[in-house]
This record gives sequence, C-alpha cells and structure tokens, in this order.
Amino acid sequence: MSKINILIPVYNDWSSVFKLLENINIQIDGLKHQISVLIINDASTEDPPINDFNLKNIHAVKVINMKENRGHGRCNAAGLKYIDRNYEYDYIIPMDGDGEDRPEEIKDLLNKIDNSNDKPVVGERVKRSENLMFKVCYQIHKLITLTFTGKSIKFGNFTCLPKTTVEKMVKDKSTWNSFSGALTKVENSLISIPSIRGNRYFGPSKMSFYNLIIHSLSIISVFRKTFLIRSALFIILYIWIIKSNASVITAIPLIFLLIAVYSVSNLALRENMEEFKNSLSQIKDIEKIK
Repeated sequence: MSKINILIPVYNDWSSVFKLLENINIQIDGLKHQISVLIINDASTEDPPINDFNLKNIHAVKVINMKENRGHGRCNAAGLKYIDRNYEYDYIIPMDGDGEDRPEEIKDLLNKIDNSNDKPVVGERVKRSENLMFKVCYQIHKLITLTFTGKSIKFGNFTCLPKTTVEKMVKDKSTWNSFSGALTKVENSLISIPSIRGNRYFGPSKMSFYNLIIHSLSIISVFRKTFLIRSALFIILYIWIIKSNASVITAIPLIFLLIAVYSVSNLALRENMEEFKNSLSQIKDIEKIK
C-alpha cells in the first residue's frame, strides 16, 4: 500500500479547502492507498470555521500554521520540505485548495504513477475555466516561456511526485522560486495526464494578469542563462533588421525585452537556499484535524 500525501496551501479560503477535503474523501473511496492531507496555512487573517468532518477515507489531516505570509509557491516548497523531513511517504500530490485542481483527477494521477517507473506525473492543462482574455494571455505565457527557455511547461502545481523527485526538489534552490520551473529543471522526463481546470468553489480567482506575468517570469528565471543568451541573440538580430528604419515605435519590443531581462534578474534573487533551508523555522504551530 503506497503512502500518499496531498499538499494544499491556503490563505483565508477555508470554505473552499473544507469543501475540497470533502470531495477528496468522496473521490478516493475504494483506492488501495493510504492518503493523508497536509494543509499549509499561509498566515491567514481569517480563522477557519468550525466543521464536523466525516473524512473516513482520509488517513490523517494536519494544518501547519505559518508565522508569516510567504505566498502560494513558497508554501508548497515548505510543505515539500516538511513532508520529506517528517513523514514516511511514497508520493506527494500538491494541489490548489480552491477547486480548480479537481479531486476527480487524483485517481488518474495515481493510476498513471503506478506505471511510471518512478517518474513524476503532471496534470497537463487541456481546458481552462477562465474568461477568453485570460485564456489568450495564458497561451501567450506558454509561448514566451517556450521561446526564451526551450521548455514547454503546460502544468501547474497539480502533480504526483515520487519520493526521489521530492528529494531533488528540496535540495534545489529554484523550488523556492517556481514550482513548475524547478520540477522541469530537476527532472528530464515527465509523464502527463490531461487535466481540465475546474471552477472555483467560492469567490473569484486570485490569478490576476499581474500574477500571471510574475508566474511566467519566475519560470523563466529558473532557466535564466538560456533566457539571457536567447535575449542577446534576439536583440542583435532585431537591431540588424531595423537598423535602416529605427524609430521610437520599432524600439518598443527592445524596451519590453530589456524590462523582462531586468525583472527576471530580480526574480532570480528569490532563489535563496538559506531561506528555503530555514522555511520550517517559520512554523507557528501544527493542528491535527484527523
């Protein structure tokens, strides 16, 4: 029997997380795995409501309360480190707590991982629930990432990571910066399942256009050497092409690229291994729900 830990970060969105727990409990019924859940509370300003859970199919549920708000990605990184250091486990499944990562697909991840030869399985997003403008921007994000890094990254947090992969990620500082970037960096081969992005259980999405830009640049910063080389080649080629028609208008792409180079360089500074190593010292307390 494999030991699975589901990792869920949360900031104030307790109603969604509790609904997710109930749906996970339903969806894993009959699975021959020992499944536990670890919730990372990113210093929420709202207390969770009192709930009378009936989670008969989930082995254990714990909430780690952090002292300071560090953001969704770093909660995932700290959660990986905590599980790796404190639990006996075979696989970790990170997933969003708002319902957009659908618990119905947990079975698909586990079925695939059973035949993966210890390779990580990712939920490749084939359909999204956001509006048309966001979907277009998301496609642009994927294209830019591919163009400047050579990496086609079509997944987010919703993955199934074998212990060997987690051990690599907790030793790599890029995990503190970008989950999907770090996973792509430490593993040459990923197996995918089609994943349909679900609707949020409650409230609007927290993924704004600004957050999408930061998300994209954070991934690129993991592969910054490739990005800087390709950017330099683009600048040289572009200047050569426009040299006879240089103007303020034709300079706009160069300005945007230079801004991106500056932003990527700054985001790369977030890869702080000392902060990552000490992330568990930011735990305030641990609550046992089940």
